[in-house]
Amino acid sequence: MARLIECVPNFSEGANASIVDSIVSEMTSVQGIKLLDKEMDASHNRAVISFLGEPESVVEAAFRGAKRASELIDLTKHKGEHPRMGATDVIPLVPLRDITMEDCVELAKSLGRRIGEELAIPVYLYEAAATRPERENLAQVRSGEFEGLRDAIGKDPSKKPDFGPERIHATAGATAVGARMPLVAFNVNLGSSNISVARKIARAIRFSHGGLRYVKALGFELKDIGLTQISMNLVNTQGTPMQRVFALIKSEAERYGVPIVGSEIVGLVPMNSLVDVAEHHLRLEGFERDQILETRLLGEKGSVESSLAQYVEEVGAATAVPGGGSVSALAGALAGALSGMVCGLTIGKKKYSAVWQELEELRKACEGSRKKLVRLTEEDSRAYELVLKSRRALRVRPQEKARKDAVKAAAVKATEVPLEVCRESVKVLQQSKIVAEKGNVNSVSDAGVSACMGHAALVGASLNVYINLSSIEAETERNSMRRETEALRGTGEKLFREVKDLVESKLLSG
Repeated sequence: MARLIECVPNFSEGANASIVDSIVSEMTSVQGIKLLDKEMDASHNRAVISFLGEPESVVEAAFRGAKRASELIDLTKHKGEHPRMGATDVIPLVPLRDITMEDCVELAKSLGRRIGEELAIPVYLYEAAATRPERENLAQVRSGEFEGLRDAIGKDPSKKPDFGPERIHATAGATAVGARMPLVAFNVNLGSSNISVARKIARAIRFSHGGLRYVKALGFELKDIGLTQISMNLVNTQGTPMQRVFALIKSEAERYGVPIVGSEIVGLVPMNSLVDVAEHHLRLEGFERDQILETRLLGEKGSVESSLAQYVEEVGAATAVPGGGSVSALAGALAGALSGMVCGLTIGKKKYSAVWQELEELRKACEGSRKKLVRLTEEDSRAYELVLKSRRALRVRPQEKARKDAVKAAAVKATEVPLEVCRESVKVLQQSKIVAEKGNVNSVSDAGVSACMGHAALVGASLNVYINLSSIEAETERNSMRRETEALRGTGEKLFREVKDLVESKLLSG
């Protein structure tokens, strides 16, 4: 399966469609590149392009786009609301499939070096690719914009670029190249032309000034329509959901007697971010992502139920996730599914009428276990990715307490998920025992397989608990998790032996 990267370059041109089309044409001329989205904003005078492809193709396309932009865009004549320092202002690389963030960092460095050397444009690495802690934040890299950087570069040591000449390109400025996870460009428009209010609200909600985690925000004027805007990058919509951001803006706007007249998403947005909004405002209970029609039809990336073949390929890829914890949870989900199947093949058969009601209740429990373990299959991968991310962040700023705390929290989460798989696996083994005892005898082998899968899930998940325990600093918490895991293992081993003996006795007695 092909490795995939998304690239979302931002160009300092949002009014002249022919210029943007020329840049896009240059990028999509690279074989294997798929254009996902093209957004232009005249007020910001900025274009945001999204495309994807295999790593080498993406890097080549990004370079060609930057080269063409340097030929067509003159920063000395550029006017717009959005901060900018380059004709190609920023080029983020986003890992999508079978590629790590570390891989994207190396690709960002390769791309940055080529832009610096071949186009004579100074390049600054940012986000995960940053070579200095202060350059992780794009706003810090871009502070002073084109004009300020033009005056400072070559004089201020903090403005020394990572690649390229230590002088501004006369018309193309400078470019930031980096690697990051997907973000959502989310804007909220205020029914007021008072830019002071917009800036106060932006300051209140952005993380750098004590606002919401994972939110970057600025206040802008939309002079052509007589409004102001809170323009945001939401860099982690799982950590800070869109609805929370919107609610805080609404609350702050009400303080100043200013209404919200609309909002917009620039470029692409992960489906789960919008589903989270729907779940919150509709107060949905027990909603599963696989209830979304398009998920069933097209197969959502990362969803185990949508594509088993794809999932198996992902497990076999040379990447850290999905790994053993995820596979263990999947084994448990299959166990629950098999026991539920045996219930279904028993209910309605006259021979087993005495247990219909009991097995109907059991089938619901099996379905609940199946859904929960499928969810844990994906949660395990996310938990481990959080461990990797927090460790990388700590390496950049090893003395920062918040980052140390993030590593500790990630370690606990990475242990809690497989421990929850252990708990649910014991329930699945209990279900296997009941269907082995009371289910349709023609399906007793399926009950046995269910027990085998449940046992594998328990043992596999417990190994993942054990390997993560050493990363938990709190001795009390560590010992408590170990004791619970060992107790679950003991209960599960007893259940598995009982089911195995029962199933084999029924099969061999005939």
